[in-house]
Amino acid sequence: MPTSTREQAAIVTGVSRGLGAALARELLEQGFAVLGVGRTSNEGLAGDRYRFAQIDLAEAPSTDGLLTSAFEDVADRRPGSVCLLNNAATVEPVGLIGQLAAADIATAIATNLTAAVTLANLFCRVFADPEVPRRIVNISSGAADRALPGEAVYCVSKAGMEMLTLALAAEQTALTFRAITLRPGVIDTDMQAAIRSQQPEALPVVESFKALHRDGRLVPAETVAAKIVNRLVLGDVDSGRTYSYEDL
Repeated sequence: MPTSTREQAAIVTGVSRGLGAALARELLEQGFAVLGVGRTSNEGLAGDRYRFAQIDLAEAPSTDGLLTSAFEDVADRRPGSVCLLNNAATVEPVGLIGQLAAADIATAIATNLTAAVTLANLFCRVFADPEVPRRIVNISSGAADRALPGEAVYCVSKAGMEMLTLALAAEQTALTFRAITLRPGVIDTDMQAAIRSQQPEALPVVESFKALHRDGRLVPAETVAAKIVNRLVLGDVDSGRTYSYEDL
């Protein structure tokens, strides 16, 4: 992402743990000013260049009211570039369609998809200066185009996130704006542990996730975060494209 000599800024959702926390740490180590967004922060994230804005992303309609000021504070620092990483997600509810509670479905869609749309909407409104390089990285999953029995809600929300990327690329045509999707592969996080703990009746494909762990195929979050920052935040990218871990 081409920048001036001014400080670069990034906004990362879901910074309490896992990939979100690793992304925030990597960005801070590379000199970024970082705004973390979520219900809770991570105790390892601190310093003059780190700020945290608290919001339950399941309450997506509150995005404008709770986050506009924090986004504007980032803009007021006149960063040389700014990147939004839509990372927050929940794997719940797990279960077959017909066995889920409507409230759980709504909460998951709000957290995984509606929040990403409302955050992108706020980002485009606040960071509208075409002179400033701007980028949105939507963290998706291979589940976006592969139906996993027992994870229908997660699959649907990730598919919607990838369409968000395409819509942003179609609408935001300035040469200084890029919107991309990343399918980061299988990462060694609490989410993977939660998936492995499910019963086959709720998640018929659970054994495949256990095999990934058993065979040592999960990648540390810190490894993935470093590759994301260097390749997709700092590097040249094609707007509208979906990248995979192999592309990193």
